[in-house]
Amino acid sequence: MKTVILAIVIVLLSVLLLGVKVLFIKGAKFPNGHVHSSPALRKRGISCAESDSGR
Repeated sequence: MKTVILAIVIVLLSVLLLGVKVLFIKGAKFPNGHVHSSPALRKRGISCAESDSGR
């Protein structure tokens, strides 16, 4: 039971720390990690598999 509680505390702490900027700064949002928003990937010609499904 101690392990489960410890795991829950660690997960909650991780989520809180990852979201500090989003939670405490007005207008802040999580960074977009999608392929189409990365200039470096677009420069290399790498695109999203979902948008390439019609090829």
